[in-house]
Amino acid sequence: MRKVWQSLDRSARVAAIALGLMALGSLIVPLLAASDPLAIGDVVDRKLLPPFSRDDSGAWHLLGTDRFGRDLFVRMMLAGRISLAVGILGSILAAVAGTIIGAVAGWTGGIVDRILMAAADTVLAVPRLILLLVCAALWQPGVATVVVVLAATGWMGVARMIRSEVAGVRVRPFVEAAGALGVPQPRMLFRHVLPNALGPAIVATTLGVGSAVMLESGLSFLGLGIQPPAPSWGNMIAGGRDLIVTAPWVALAPGLAVIVTVVAATVLGDAWHERIAGRAREATSP
Repeated sequence: MRKVWQSLDRSARVAAIALGLMALGSLIVPLLAASDPLAIGDVVDRKLLPPFSRDDSGAWHLLGTDRFGRDLFVRMMLAGRISLAVGILGSILAAVAGTIIGAVAGWTGGIVDRILMAAADTVLAVPRLILLLVCAALWQPGVATVVVVLAATGWMGVARMIRSEVAGVRVRPFVEAAGALGVPQPRMLFRHVLPNALGPAIVATTLGVGSAVMLESGLSFLGLGIQPPAPSWGNMIAGGRDLIVTAPWVALAPGLAVIVTVVAATVLGDAWHERIAGRAREATSP
């Protein structure tokens, strides 16, 4: 772990720290809150208090309060639990599905390869947001629906990368040697070939977290994702859009959380890509 940390550049370390702090705050802050972040507070005394202010009871609000007198920072951290969990889980499920499909396509070749890649190309030809909107409109919005939709619409890129990697690894001498020793085909694929082709999947998963968080926020903003009273960054932004002039912090705070998460995941994914590409160049250099 220390070697991995030392191999990252400064921007990647900052991105990793930002994601870690966001995840840690999402877990701890709601547990330490003095009041229930879902309960409507004293609307008259606490409504739309600006950041760094105190209410009549003396409670301090780091990011102010919303229109119902609820602490915005605590709600934003509680929403981070859902948004981050949906983004990470949706990205991981998409990567797993894409890895399995790409591995099977790259290993078997022939008609199976053509059918699987044709299916991936067909889904890729349709804009992902359109697919998300259609699927979210067909089924009742919620956490499970958003995760399934993200996984079902995000596997294609991973599948194509893994397919290419597996097709390249399968012609290496150690695979031929394993086949000559009588190693079964499934074991050869999942035990020897696939571990040597997982680098792009790891990069795609890291990059996919930011994309999944952005898409989940967009769906929740449109009312097709996480439904109130459960908070997510998307529906919090939607709840504060009509206050952007009078109380901009209500929408800006969760919006900044989305930006920080997406940028940090992208920077970290790029750093992983550079590290894996560097190791590949070292392995192939004379």
